[in-house]
Amino acid sequence: MPLAGLRCFPRHCRHSLAPTNGWPSSHANTINTRHASWKALLNLKTKHPSPEETTANEEEETAKAAILEKVMKGRLPTDLMLRCTVLDQDGVVKNISGQFKRSDLCNEHRLNPRDLRKIDSRIPNLIPTVLIRKEAILMNILHIRALVKADTVILFDTYGSNDSRLHSVFLYHLEHNLKARSGPPYEFRAIESILLSVLSALEAEMVFIRNLVGGLLSELEDDINHDKFKRLLHYSRRLASFKNRAKLVQNALEDVLEQDDDLNAMYLTDKKNGVVRQNHEHDELEALLEFFAKQVEEIVNEAENIESNVQSTQEIVELILDSNRNALLALDLKVSIATMGLGCGALIAGLFGMNLKSHMEDMSYAFAAMTIGSTAIAALVAWAGLWRLAKIRKVGLTSSQTARHSSDPRGRTPWIPLPLRRRSSEGWS
Repeated sequence: MPLAGLRCFPRHCRHSLAPTNGWPSSHANTINTRHASWKALLNLKTKHPSPEETTANEEEETAKAAILEKVMKGRLPTDLMLRCTVLDQDGVVKNISGQFKRSDLCNEHRLNPRDLRKIDSRIPNLIPTVLIRKEAILMNILHIRALVKADTVILFDTYGSNDSRLHSVFLYHLEHNLKARSGPPYEFRAIESILLSVLSALEAEMVFIRNLVGGLLSELEDDINHDKFKRLLHYSRRLASFKNRAKLVQNALEDVLEQDDDLNAMYLTDKKNGVVRQNHEHDELEALLEFFAKQVEEIVNEAENIESNVQSTQEIVELILDSNRNALLALDLKVSIATMGLGCGALIAGLFGMNLKSHMEDMSYAFAAMTIGSTAIAALVAWAGLWRLAKIRKVGLTSSQTARHSSDPRGRTPWIPLPLRRRSSEGWS
């Protein structure tokens, strides 16, 4: 049989042998057509991209490579220099903006290289953190990046910071607080100065934003325009960003307060002197952190109140604009209704104004009668349209069916789907 002979040939030879082995010519044409379609599909898959696609792909790959290189440079364990300000146990500044190697800082203070990433100003860290180590406390909160020990405070200068006045005030207060021998331990005084500077920065920004938003809201009461809406959007974004940062500070303080082991580990002076503390003996530090946590919580609540006022003002402004838009639409409808009434009156006047005999040409009162009739019809049509518009615009909290039932002249009471509860001397029934 011809089909049996075909099985011994390779698959790619069957198309050429099909017409000569007794197969119908139509079947062979079908096989050749399928072969051509598969060939065209393979050619489409192996088609070279256009020059524009090649250029776009090259630019995308270049951008990805640049971003990857930038990220990897920040993660490489290179021995970079850090700029620091060091205060000794007497509160005296030993070094201002000095250059220190990462490896030297890690070896001297028994830190891991990854710990310095949290306080390195070259690496963006948006979430405030308080890390407790064996001999030091690492704090990264807003503009403060510091390493606190039992007898030393190292401040890491923030690159690119424009608020030098805030940093100067903080450094002055820190020196004054560390020089006070009496009172809490050295590390607690340093932590108090750091948190006080953070709280002052939050309060100053809160007052600034409150004045901006309050002034803009008072301006919106008098006039509403596009520029004020644009400013309100900008202030809303700024307020949301500030509230987020304040919440992150609050969460960082609350995380420390929830860990008894961390609170005990923050007593660096006692640890240095070999004093053993129990897990619950941290009342002094807990009171200090709770005070600042409550202050930050008040700032967060005030920011939420201002944000709520902004949202309420936006909703009221939208309602006012909707009301004005509805008034303009109602005015347009009134003008259209008046025009329709005048058109109805003009129709009658136009009918009698045609050059046709109506047997009223010789009547002396025809002009006055048609004028009065046309005016009456125009007024009637306009009144009917305005009455219908006023009925449609009348909106109430109760439905029309309930209103009809309540004003039923036959005295029927409206139907209530659920029975009312009655209060007696014994209680509700």
